[in-house]
Amino acid sequence: MRALPPGIQALLIQLAAVVVTIGIAAPLLRAGAIFLPLPALLVGTGLLAALASHLLKLPSWWLPIQAAFLPAVAAALTLNVPPAVYLGIFLVMLVFYWSTFRTRVPLFLSGKASWARVAEHLPQRAGVRFIDLGSGLGGLPLHLARVRPDGCYEGVEIAPAPWLISRVRAWLLGSPVHFSRADYTSLDLASYDVVFAFLSPAAMPALWAKARREMRPGAMLFSLAFPVPGVPADIVVVGASPRDTLYGWTL
Repeated sequence: MRALPPGIQALLIQLAAVVVTIGIAAPLLRAGAIFLPLPALLVGTGLLAALASHLLKLPSWWLPIQAAFLPAVAAALTLNVPPAVYLGIFLVMLVFYWSTFRTRVPLFLSGKASWARVAEHLPQRAGVRFIDLGSGLGGLPLHLARVRPDGCYEGVEIAPAPWLISRVRAWLLGSPVHFSRADYTSLDLASYDVVFAFLSPAAMPALWAKARREMRPGAMLFSLAFPVPGVPADIVVVGASPRDTLYGWTL
């Protein structure tokens, strides 16, 4: 049976925590055995949801979200914020994060130090074809096109806002980098010499399997921050933090 996306799991855990809290607190409150103010019940429910998320091995960044969700909702309701503000926040989050709940790949942005490490390890021959899977705002392909103009560089991004920003940046810079809006899992990687990804731990096993199926012998797969579980990297360039460490494999 296919596992539910973490976002759906987190929602179900939150609902279960509410049910458990009500089931425990309601009889005690009716009997007058205890008195708990609403904020305490909300905080307790959040902590219960966070504990359940930990025990069910959701990614660690879900724990503070689970703990703070109900108190944050209650606090927001007391502010009398117009509904249009919530709608605006939702739409902004949607166009930037799009299908993160399904892909488990949030918007991560690499930095200039990481771009330099990738540039150092590109094959030295002319005409190298490079693609950035989940290219975000397009910084890496645009940088590579500037420092290694003898190559062909592409980026693919599924979220509409980052993809549009990438296209505008390339147009303003007059860069030849091509950015497409698509799910990288639908692409054929056979024509690329170098594939780069800055995704998430959850995505790496499937990406490795895809690379093994589709990439040519001698082609290279790079991942920033996230190694392939159980597959030793041929190249490891340690950065200032684990988030800046570059891993590389030759297929």
